[in-house]
Amino acid sequence: MRHPTAFAKKSGPTLPRDAKPLSRRVKIPLSRAGMTRVKQLYAARLAAGQLLPDPAQAEAAARLDALARQPSTARGWFGGAARTRGLYIWGAVGRGKSMLMDMFFEAVSLKNKRRVHFHDFMLETHAFIFEWRKLSSAEKRRHPAHVREAGDDPIAPAARRIADQASLLCFDEFHVTQIADAMILGRLFEQLFDRGVTIVATSNRKPSDLYANGINRQLFLPFIKRLEQELDVIELKSARDYRLDRLAAAPVYYSPLGPEADAAMNAAFARLTAGVAPSPEKLEVQGRTLHVLNQAMGVARFEFDELCKKPLGAADYLTLARRYPTLLLDRVPRMGLDERNWAARFVTLVDALYESKTKLVMSADAQPDDLYVSGDGAFEFQRTASRLHEMRSAAYLAAEREHAPEPAK
Repeated sequence: MRHPTAFAKKSGPTLPRDAKPLSRRVKIPLSRAGMTRVKQLYAARLAAGQLLPDPAQAEAAARLDALARQPSTARGWFGGAARTRGLYIWGAVGRGKSMLMDMFFEAVSLKNKRRVHFHDFMLETHAFIFEWRKLSSAEKRRHPAHVREAGDDPIAPAARRIADQASLLCFDEFHVTQIADAMILGRLFEQLFDRGVTIVATSNRKPSDLYANGINRQLFLPFIKRLEQELDVIELKSARDYRLDRLAAAPVYYSPLGPEADAAMNAAFARLTAGVAPSPEKLEVQGRTLHVLNQAMGVARFEFDELCKKPLGAADYLTLARRYPTLLLDRVPRMGLDERNWAARFVTLVDALYESKTKLVMSADAQPDDLYVSGDGAFEFQRTASRLHEMRSAAYLAAEREHAPEPAK
């Protein structure tokens, strides 16, 4: 555990000695002058019928639009100029936070921007700190992230590395539950802010509720104060859970397989992503890369063959459950003795999704009870069938998501 001073704030913001001038770091402004792309994207989806009018969403879109048009010369790298304030958007699940972040990230023309799930960001940071501590003094001095005045402290090099990669950081699902994260966030973000990094984050919790009931939470409170100083905090007060509405608008299990099931799955993906164009994503799992070919707005889509015919395991499925609130799985076949390995992976996948209350939409060759009736583990598969039935219920679809456990190292 870090010393309590890990959360102490400096007497005033200072420009890191190695911070690059704005002219070298940022070649273009966040958005061309006069453009209102976030508003345009939002209005286009309203006109297309992909969204319903929502005053709370419209207000948040306007705030993001203003930030996207903010000239990057306000970043505070010219000796006293005001820093570009970020945004912290919080609200209940299904209110459209991820959709708005999609629009903002698309609208911002800044080249060195990055969007990342907050949990994955912290995993990367801990990994960097671990590797940094193994370096010799000479190796640290030669490292591109070296900070002369930092000594053996790994936080300053970690922050420099992050800031060199992105002037704009967009975090999905900002939440803090682990003491290992809580103990470094204060100093890490202090360094990022002092290096001129602008942060935009979405969360289900307001800042004052972060790390609630955590060990030594009083040491975390200065970080919350600094976060509120650097970011404008807005609540997305939409009264509707659009994600639940979209899930409940049609069945979430389609059988048998065929053109009708395929069309229904295509319609479900379009409905759940509100017309946002899907894009690929790479997830790091125990030193490996898990490729997600189609994802948008917290929804990932896979073929059964991608997840259950390949040698994946619990760590992969837990990572997916932690990253995506909703998963679509196409073309689950009937399985028998020769497909027992596929069935075993499918069981592990369903367990990971079920335990985290991740929503599942799938097409299958048969109803759950008939997917695997003979072969090793067929008796145990009955529990999976039962869970698949439950995952179609209104109570499960409305259940609040739980954060999946960390995959074993």
